[in-house]
Amino acid sequence: MKVTQKKLDDGKLLIDAVASTAEVSRALNNAHIGFAQQMGLRPEKDKTVAEVAEERMGVKDLDSVVQAQAVEMLVPFAIDKTGILPAYPPQPQVKSALRRGQTFQFSLELAPKPDYDLESYDPVEITIQPLVLDEKEIDAQIASMAERYAEFVADDPHPVRKGDSCLLALESYESGKQVAGLTTDARTYTTGAGLMPDGFDENIIGMEVGETKKFTFEGPGIDDDGNEIVETIECTATVKEIQKKVIPVIDDEWVQKYMPMYKDAAALRGSISESMNKQAMAEYEDYKRNIAAGELAKRFKGRIADEVYEAMSRNLMNSLRMQVQQQNMTWEQFIEQQGGEQQFNMMMMMQTRQMLVQGYALDALFRHEGLVVSDEDVNEACRAMNPQSPLSVRRQMEESGRGFALREAAERIKANKWLLEHAKITVKDPKAPKQEEAAAE
Repeated sequence: MKVTQKKLDDGKLLIDAVASTAEVSRALNNAHIGFAQQMGLRPEKDKTVAEVAEERMGVKDLDSVVQAQAVEMLVPFAIDKTGILPAYPPQPQVKSALRRGQTFQFSLELAPKPDYDLESYDPVEITIQPLVLDEKEIDAQIASMAERYAEFVADDPHPVRKGDSCLLALESYESGKQVAGLTTDARTYTTGAGLMPDGFDENIIGMEVGETKKFTFEGPGIDDDGNEIVETIECTATVKEIQKKVIPVIDDEWVQKYMPMYKDAAALRGSISESMNKQAMAEYEDYKRNIAAGELAKRFKGRIADEVYEAMSRNLMNSLRMQVQQQNMTWEQFIEQQGGEQQFNMMMMMQTRQMLVQGYALDALFRHEGLVVSDEDVNEACRAMNPQSPLSVRRQMEESGRGFALREAAERIKANKWLLEHAKITVKDPKAPKQEEAAAE
């Protein structure tokens, strides 16, 4: 991408960018993928997203439908080329349509992120809670492991009751076709656990060991067009035995049989403890850095532009809406949980300011101390975003043109670590009375 820049009278930069034909095609293809994910279109072998969209939705020209999204995908590359961090995401200005096989020109008015100062750069003084590692958490982890290795064994015969586990033989058909997932010679099933529709449980409850029953029940299904429907299942079920759940004791004998990589149960417990301590230490370091950054933010000087507030608030709101949607909750239900719209808006305003001020305070410290970001610092920022797959985070951000955002994150983490290393830290005595209790005395 070719980029030229010109400084405007208001301090902004006018960025003129020209995307190559290859960059245009890549942006459109990525926008196609985003469209498919949003609309729930499943990929099909030897077919492009555009072909699937036309067959399933009647979309004749998918490029034109996703053009705005494709343009948005080109913007970060233009920003990254300038080497300038924006105060907020700029909106692209275009004069022609985005078309495959053609270069594409657009412009941006980019407001550089301002440099703020702090009232003081002296070491911060913070008071933190001590790190307490509770042995009960290790006990819970071992109990969870025992639960995963639980076995179902034969119990005294009796009619199946709600909540009972029983061994079933099943043969099921829907419209004359055998349902593979509901056909088995022997499968443990627990009634009343919500694993099957109520109509199934109603027929199983009351059956005797050795009894065979034929019945029908209704369950959810999906037709050939992907629509949800109600299916009628014809089922033949035999109760082979009543079962009870046996949870093993994690002792030396069990460890030798199922986890021979450990010497004994004490060694297993030690490994779990080490792993949990490592995670707790990482979380504790994050906690300390957040406390230190919050203290540094109190020294912030300056006024933050309304456009910056609006952009940050919009980003937080979009992220929050996605989280709420993933929890299968309506936005209205979420707002109600937060105490109503007025309280929620106040909370969002405070959170937006806190995030902005802390970020700008760390930027100021980074500049003041002359800190420099290394390649490992960038990798650490990626680990903070996704500890399981930091390299994929780096690849995705750089390939999407968001290298500038990654560098900003790395700079702030570097400054936050420096801040904590030089801080005056007081650790609270867990045995000391709470302030309010001491004041009451």
